[in-house]
Amino acid sequence: MSKGSGIRLALDQGIPRDAAARLRASGYNCSHVGELGMSVATDAEILAWAIEQNAAVVTLDADFHTILAVSGATAPSVIRLRIQGLDAIAVVALLQKVITAYESELLRGALVTVKAKKVTYHRLPVGGVT
Repeated sequence: MSKGSGIRLALDQGIPRDAAARLRASGYNCSHVGELGMSVATDAEILAWAIEQNAAVVTLDADFHTILAVSGATAPSVIRLRIQGLDAIAVVALLQKVITAYESELLRGALVTVKAKKVTYHRLPVGGVT
């Protein structure tokens, strides 16, 4: 069993719902938007909830990065998975690696992009003065 992380996670609609339960079983504080009654919430509503709850959003959607970059926001952190078709087990394994490697950045506010062979991140605000 993993020790989890100090990061609270909010999984967006495109992420397998059972990944949330698996992450919780590994010690992570994690919710899926479907569990929160937010399965049809807008990206802005999900971001507002994540800010209020001090959670990082995990998504397949590029719009979250765009909204935060354009607005100059300093939170919440967003992890964008650019690998389609992952099942819950693969999502959990991938997130555990990413969170381990980028936990301090995520806690400060960052946009993390996960591709098959590369992970990149940008501190929030993007292009702003920190």
